[in-house]
Amino acid sequence: MESFKYIKPFSELGIHDVPSVGGKNASLGEMFRELSAENVRVPNGFATVSEAYFEYLDHNNLREKISHELDALDITDVQALATTGAKIRGWIIDGEIPEHIADEINRAYELLKQDNKGVEPDVAVRSSATAEDLPDASFAGQQETYLNIQGTEQLQRTCKRVLASLFTDRAITYRVHKGFDHMSIALSIGVQKMVRSDLGASGVMFTLDTESGFRDVVMITAAYGLGENVVQGAVNPDEFLVYKNTLENNQRPIIRRHLGSKSIKMIYSKDNVTAEATTNVEVRKQDRERFSISDDEVLQLARYALTIEKHYDRPMDIEWAKDGQTGELFIVQARPETVHANMDSATHVSFKLRQSGNVLIQGKSVGSKIGTGKVRTILDASHMKELQAGEVLVTDMTDPDWEPVMKIASAIVTNRGGRVCHAAIIARELGIPAIVGTGSATETLSDGQEVTVSCAEGETGNVYEGILGYDIEEFDLSSIPRPKTKIMLIAGNPGRAMEFSKLPNDGVGLARLEFIISNAIGIHPHALLEFDSLEPELQQEIQQRIAGYASPTDFYIERLAEGIGTIAAAFFPKPVIVRMSDFKSNEYAQLLGGNLYEPREENPMLGFRGASRYHAKQFADCFSLECEAVKKVRNTMGLTNLQAMIPFVRTVEEELQVLEIMAQHGLKRGENGLKINLMCEIPSNALLADQFLEHCDGFSIGSNDLTQLTLGVDRDSGLLSQFDERDPALAVLMSMAIDACNKQGKYIGICGQAPSDFPEITQWLVEKGIQSIALNPDSVLKMTNIVLEAENNAGS
Repeated sequence: MESFKYIKPFSELGIHDVPSVGGKNASLGEMFRELSAENVRVPNGFATVSEAYFEYLDHNNLREKISHELDALDITDVQALATTGAKIRGWIIDGEIPEHIADEINRAYELLKQDNKGVEPDVAVRSSATAEDLPDASFAGQQETYLNIQGTEQLQRTCKRVLASLFTDRAITYRVHKGFDHMSIALSIGVQKMVRSDLGASGVMFTLDTESGFRDVVMITAAYGLGENVVQGAVNPDEFLVYKNTLENNQRPIIRRHLGSKSIKMIYSKDNVTAEATTNVEVRKQDRERFSISDDEVLQLARYALTIEKHYDRPMDIEWAKDGQTGELFIVQARPETVHANMDSATHVSFKLRQSGNVLIQGKSVGSKIGTGKVRTILDASHMKELQAGEVLVTDMTDPDWEPVMKIASAIVTNRGGRVCHAAIIARELGIPAIVGTGSATETLSDGQEVTVSCAEGETGNVYEGILGYDIEEFDLSSIPRPKTKIMLIAGNPGRAMEFSKLPNDGVGLARLEFIISNAIGIHPHALLEFDSLEPELQQEIQQRIAGYASPTDFYIERLAEGIGTIAAAFFPKPVIVRMSDFKSNEYAQLLGGNLYEPREENPMLGFRGASRYHAKQFADCFSLECEAVKKVRNTMGLTNLQAMIPFVRTVEEELQVLEIMAQHGLKRGENGLKINLMCEIPSNALLADQFLEHCDGFSIGSNDLTQLTLGVDRDSGLLSQFDERDPALAVLMSMAIDACNKQGKYIGICGQAPSDFPEITQWLVEKGIQSIALNPDSVLKMTNIVLEAENNAGS
């Protein structure tokens, strides 16, 4: 066996070697040794130890020169920083690797060659600083990585470039901000056999949701080619979210898919000796319009991530690669996640716009904050010093080179990049809202234009015209007592479900399908069912929206299931009650293709809506798609906390009809624990409560519609605003519903606006024995205190 002083093969490395080889290389060795038995594949390699770095500096008489330069540097002087960094890097690149160290690198490379059937392997040469990837610092992109390096001569040259990257401008700045001593940090070179992802795909995954910090999911990004484009933010990758808890039960809980544009891919250069070893090429249109990895591969990667997270017992940031020759999946890096792992989970901070406005451009939100200011477009890092404090930085793609000035921006907006690129990680760490992957921000936004950058509205970030007001609220969640009455949430936007799940709650009392249908689908279900018979122009528009999915109807089912599944996963195992669609005909008509199928009604609020649609000939096939989506969430994803609720059921006969249809589509009440509730929003529901309850599991009072139909009031009419839920007639009907449910031992809740608007109604509901109150998230904390007070008064 080969003997080394300055080299350690991965097979001899473990996490205890961080002081010697840095966090990145120690982690690679740890996984190579410990997780291979659990089928986690890590390509073989070796690392230089920290002594080799210091000996390189001393051999070239660089230690004092570098220290002197850095002692005299003011990092706030961008020009001086650039000059000093370039000078130090030049000294290191022009240096000579001591012969005995060079010999060990060559011998270690020869061992990889032997493992590669005698063929010189192409390797990745990476940096690993001895303070890098510690739990309280990301060091994201601080040093360089070089790919497709082959042969000892090219390897030696590349090793010097990697050593020099310890002194990039961003690395120097970052160490100062973190309080690290420049000269006490060493750099270990990691040499790892390449995975031929240039012929396959690659990406990054986190063992939590990067925006909310929700711990029960794995977030995966993927794009074609080598992984540097994803890491650097040069492409808008595909995104997937997998729910951990039911994945471990062998379910298939992919709760979110997002098709990225993936416009370029990094591949091997034909000439990797005299030119750059990699190059970017355009991705074919047919490949851009499909996901870069399969569902099976998404799930396998998520299993790898779970294994790695359990081994390290903390959230992890992981890079992966798919070999295009063998189809195998590999892990090429893993380090601790550093943003959410260090946050105080007991404190809830909420940003909320006071008003809406004209949306100029959209992209993927990074963080959940709001920033305002004047636009400053900068297309090249050499102009970074033009950015003024409080301005909104707009650029093509942010990479870690921008870090020295990012901290003075009020917000960041980019054309390219995904939520897990280095720039996004640093933006989160700095607490700056960022919107990435907008496509055309540098063209759409103008220098000096006042804008509001909102990442507080879910996974889609919005740039609004003008300076909009917003509120910031901060709560200590650990000190809030829980009432006996269940406090549930009203949820519609899956993109905010994980954030809202941190609020004190007992589940979701009303999950609305309408938001998902409008925002994630946007197409009338009939148009998808009858896609082949549509006009070519409409077909083309629909085809663009459904790219990546197997068929038009699969798109509807999958997107609906993903939205519902995200909400159900965010609150699992607490109950989540999803109301089947309750669009009115005028609302359905607003969807793409909707005007072809919807009637014109004088009063849609009292017309073709709710349960009456489900059994009608002209909508029954559409309802079957909803049933398939709910069934997929429960059976395929394993989220059996999901309950169903039928809205606007006019008669007991209609209730039975709909229940029969649902059973035919695999949603049979009681089967696999499925509960089916009714909205109690029509006077007949309360008047005949005992009869309706014979066939369902409970009621949720919809006080808005119940008020309208009891008092004959158009709830949208400002002329009749004097009528509201406090009318005695409403109390009689709600009392009948509550008493009937409690008598039969069935669920009774309320999901209308009344409790939030009128504390006296809340007091009355608690006294009457309401079991749960569903509230909009922004009123949960205030209403919890009101319910507690009502319970105390009721008990006194």
